[in-house]
Amino acid sequence: MVQHVGDKQAEALFHLVDAVERATVLGNTTEQLANDGDSYVKTVAKRFMKNKLAVISLVVFVLLLLTAVFADSLSPHPRDASVGMFQAAPYDNFLLGTDDIGRDVLTRLIHGTQVSMIVGFGSVLIYVIIGTTLGLVSGYFGGIVDSLIMRLTEASMSFPFFMVILTLVSLLGSGIWVVTAVLGILSWPPLCRLVRGQVLTIKEQDFVLAAVATGYSTPAILVKHILPNVLSPILVNATFGIATAILTEASLSFLGVGVKKPRPSWGNILSEAQSLRVLTSEPWRWVPAGILIFIAVLAINFIGEGLREAIEGERKS
Repeated sequence: MVQHVGDKQAEALFHLVDAVERATVLGNTTEQLANDGDSYVKTVAKRFMKNKLAVISLVVFVLLLLTAVFADSLSPHPRDASVGMFQAAPYDNFLLGTDDIGRDVLTRLIHGTQVSMIVGFGSVLIYVIIGTTLGLVSGYFGGIVDSLIMRLTEASMSFPFFMVILTLVSLLGSGIWVVTAVLGILSWPPLCRLVRGQVLTIKEQDFVLAAVATGYSTPAILVKHILPNVLSPILVNATFGIATAILTEASLSFLGVGVKKPRPSWGNILSEAQSLRVLTSEPWRWVPAGILIFIAVLAINFIGEGLREAIEGERKS
């Protein structure tokens, strides 16, 4: 009996020492992650800055963002007011001419930038929250939870993306906030799968196992230890998502089910120029909007590629 009690004490002492060692490892790992994280960000930033095309694209995108933020101050005329001659080519204070009811085209393009940025950032914020949360939960818990979330993800991805958005926007009513919400709610499945794949690998690493052994709660493990290690692919995905959202909103507005008139967006500015007369004789009414869509989407894609190359280059090194 004395030997039996002694064995129990020895076993308890062993578990206590093991827990202390894991806690020490966890503390060192957390401090190391903080230092490594700072170094990692600086290294990725340096790699990104070496990509001249990505840097130029970032400057262009920042200029577009500032234009959206200060649209009211930058606009030479009131947004929806008839202030000039009808269908006039560029003249005097109307650098890009006027539309069919005398509204300044440049003013409407500036406010169209505001719409594109709101839809782009708003929808990405929504789907990043949904996709990241479901991906973390699915990858960490596994089992039936993982199966349910993955089946929901696969079912969502089986429908034609644009047709579903077009149908929902038509049913719910057009408008900038409806478009933003619908895009955000329907765009999460690819990110969810991406995050899940990352979590399946990370949750088996020593610092996560140490956190579990020392009694950290599941939310703390997910937020403090796993999430920081999946931020890089989330950031790259979100960058490309902004470009997709801008292009989708422009397409919906062009079809007349996106942003409501008279509020201008690049898409509904293009939709006002569908007649042969406008296409051939009044290029100032549609060419600038098309160029802005092209520049914005191209710049964001180059930024995303630059981030991807910088992150992958750091991982390979």
